[in-house]
Amino acid sequence: MNSKSSDPMSDYTPDEMMTVAAARKFRDNATCFVGVGLPSAAACLARLLHAPDIILVYESGAIGPKPTVPPLSIADNELADTADFIVSVPEIFSYWLQGGRIDMGFLGAAQIDRCGNLNSTVIGDYRSPKVRMPGAGGAPQITAGAREIVVVLRQTPRSFVAQLDFLTTARCGGRTTVISDLGILEADPATSELILTSCHPGVTADRVRGATAWPLKVADAVQETPAPTPLELSALRDLQIAA
Repeated sequence: MNSKSSDPMSDYTPDEMMTVAAARKFRDNATCFVGVGLPSAAACLARLLHAPDIILVYESGAIGPKPTVPPLSIADNELADTADFIVSVPEIFSYWLQGGRIDMGFLGAAQIDRCGNLNSTVIGDYRSPKVRMPGAGGAPQITAGAREIVVVLRQTPRSFVAQLDFLTTARCGGRTTVISDLGILEADPATSELILTSCHPGVTADRVRGATAWPLKVADAVQETPAPTPLELSALRDLQIAA
């Protein structure tokens, strides 16, 4: 739901709210393994506003890129041209991920279940799918090696499912946060089950429950996600124009 105000910068889309909320999760000086799409847009926004010294890592081998626009793929020239250095793909996974050098991983997915397991392989039966997607990429290694995971995806009963059509990526053993266009969910440290902890402005917990295909647990005190500030919105829209 859009915010209503006479100030045009107070009107924003659900995707803008989601991207801003994801950008706020980036911590300055953290080493962050980033996927393309909304995670990369959030990374660009974070670098501009509050985390200029984040160290971005992409599975193509780019270490420390400073993209001025969200890259279209992990092979985008924007990453290679602005990186501190480029390493081989085996080094990314052996030295950086398996070596415990990644603080945070930012991922997208097509489906997620109540425990944070992800599907990015197929929708429908594997042998005769309705939709075949790119697959795992580096996501399984990222969730296994990063200390913390942030998943960004739009929330509907088709994406927040009771059972994945295909298990592509097992849940992270560390802290997991899911940011959707409706709210923020966090994994219970004891059970790994996702719990709604924050609703975006204008969104109710019942609406989030209705967009979830399992009986969603809700925190005792659900917060309201702070709305995007004019600075956040203008910076994000400038990125989108530049892209």
